[in-house]
Amino acid sequence: MIDFELTEEQKWLAENVRKFSAKEFAPRIPEDDIKGHYDPETFPKLAKLGVTGICFPEKYGGAGMDYISLGLACEELEYVDTALRTVMSVHVGLNGCGIYQWGTEEQKQRFLKPMAKGEKFGVFGLTEPDAGSDVSGMKTYAKKDGANYILNGQKIWISGADYADTLLVFAYTNKEKKHEGMSAFILERGMQGLSTFSIHNKFGIRAGNVGGIVMQDVKVSKEHLLGEEGEGFKIAMSCLDNGRYTVAAGSTGLIRASLDASMKYAKQRKTFGKPIAEYQLVQEMIAKMVANYDSAKLLWLRAGWLKNKGLRNTRETSLAKWIGTTSAFDAANDAIEIHGAYGYSDEYPVGRFLRNAKGEVIYEGTAEIHKLIQAEYALEFRHDKELRCKLPGHPGMTESSVSR
Repeated sequence: MIDFELTEEQKWLAENVRKFSAKEFAPRIPEDDIKGHYDPETFPKLAKLGVTGICFPEKYGGAGMDYISLGLACEELEYVDTALRTVMSVHVGLNGCGIYQWGTEEQKQRFLKPMAKGEKFGVFGLTEPDAGSDVSGMKTYAKKDGANYILNGQKIWISGADYADTLLVFAYTNKEKKHEGMSAFILERGMQGLSTFSIHNKFGIRAGNVGGIVMQDVKVSKEHLLGEEGEGFKIAMSCLDNGRYTVAAGSTGLIRASLDASMKYAKQRKTFGKPIAEYQLVQEMIAKMVANYDSAKLLWLRAGWLKNKGLRNTRETSLAKWIGTTSAFDAANDAIEIHGAYGYSDEYPVGRFLRNAKGEVIYEGTAEIHKLIQAEYALEFRHDKELRCKLPGHPGMTESSVSR
């Protein structure tokens, strides 16, 4: 049975994130977006808010809340700007959840705890210049050197690359085994041979940092290997399930922002002697935003409910990500239509909404990839076994059910 009623704690969290974001982030986002500038105080402020470890146990420095709480935080952050939610996606969803699910106790204490406390910023490195949706095209390689590994390769389109402290990256340890020859490694800023760079003049999410990771003979010990050698592909896919969930939840914030901006403008703007809100074609676009918001939110809430139960949610999360992000793009596009010529300028935020929305349709699996995933499930080409998720503090979850 699914209960759609939020708990008092979840309601408090959403309201708190909403008020904090309106005060601390919203005033400077328009200027940062125009300049293509990432505010380095973004992560420290999120740490101050207490959401950098929102769904991790208190013993690892987290808040001990659930996945629904994580989704609510992502929605409220993206209501202000996609760049803010992106920080949560890479830090909590892609990196932190991966270490929590697959890491040893020593790795959780060493790497996860400072991340959850907001002392270290974590990012995720899978995509490469020649390997996006086709992960097997990855060229980064980790060569065994006694008890150590030596990594060489490059990652691209990495959110937060130039500000990361902890980097979860993937490399082949045996390319002949293809997917079963991939492994995951936890790298740290300052390692010899490890460098990062930023990508400038992006089409969207201009208030966020995106760049690349370069590894030139980076030597790491076995303690930096996440999971077992050869488990990298499984780890990456589980991380993507969590990252896609945060993107799906965040997309509803963008839909809501487009809706609010459109309603405000439509009530104020008059043509032929009456507000454009009274015209049926405008009302049609408003109605579509309302329907898409509710649909997208119900989809990510279902995925979050499954995650809270510790049940496999790959199909449900994929659907929530696909529908949520494409609906966000449609909402932002309609918002520009409602604003007319003003929607084409930076005087109003809806142009920024559209540019940001296009990015999230592409990353964490393109819309086309998610269509294929849904079709394969429907045709029974894909079959999932139950996979217990590592979620802290949820009734019925025991230590044995979340151990690797």
